[in-house]
Amino acid sequence: MSFISYLINGISLGSVYAIIALGYTMVYGIAKMLNFAHGDVIMIGAYVVMTAIAGAGLSPLLAVLLAIIFCTILGVVIESVAYRPLLNAASSLAVLITAIGVSYLLQNLALLIFGANTKSFSSVVPAPALVLAGGNLTISGETMVTIASCIVIMVGLTLFIKKSKAGQAMLAVSEDKGAAQLMGVNVNGTIALTFAIGSALAAVAGVLLCSAYPSLTPYTGAMPGIKAFVAAVFGGIGSIPGALIGGILLGVIEIFGKAYISSQMADAIVFGVLIIVLIVKPTGILGKNIQEKV
Repeated sequence: MSFISYLINGISLGSVYAIIALGYTMVYGIAKMLNFAHGDVIMIGAYVVMTAIAGAGLSPLLAVLLAIIFCTILGVVIESVAYRPLLNAASSLAVLITAIGVSYLLQNLALLIFGANTKSFSSVVPAPALVLAGGNLTISGETMVTIASCIVIMVGLTLFIKKSKAGQAMLAVSEDKGAAQLMGVNVNGTIALTFAIGSALAAVAGVLLCSAYPSLTPYTGAMPGIKAFVAAVFGGIGSIPGALIGGILLGVIEIFGKAYISSQMADAIVFGVLIIVLIVKPTGILGKNIQEKV
């Protein structure tokens, strides 16, 4: 039963990585930018929930909705202030440096407001644990809600991209910004919407992550953000199904690495597997080679 328990926990952790990875893969797929501040939006969302519940006395549901709204606005502000002026920059290095700067800005703002001490985060998931196999296997409510949330988000986002006018605009911008603009697509608005959706999902991921691992610091989002980026590359950055597959595989590998090899070596194992995958298939599992005409 321990193997099944580890597998379920790995899928749960991987579901969080997959939700975070969606933000990376959407922004890169549409705007060709790497938003390395995305992991810190996770932390901001968790702090908003904690403050709303402990400070303002809001219900967990209202607190989560407030965090989603706050992070959505934050994502749009970050895109318009930090990234939009660099949309046509000659070098992608400028965008990368800006993303790192925004990440440090968010971390230090959290340090100034909330301090460096670790805060206890109360779970906002009301679901009870599920006991199976005569009590030998227990699945926590947080695990079930996390996996279910990931499935719902993936299905909803896929339908949004394929069926809605805004989703079709995103596909057009991802193919060719110039041609999309000539066809009447608002490129800046589409990219801003992409950041808004990714940041809203980051808030959800932050709540799920801190509910499962109930501690919070200004650096809480840093490592999960990096691992989610690894998951996006692992699955094929720019691919929504790839983000799901990469996230789940990464979570399972990490949990099994901690359980059967070494908890200290788990991160090294994760990044080692990524290196092997990129050597064998540089575009990731579902990534495609793109030929550019010159």
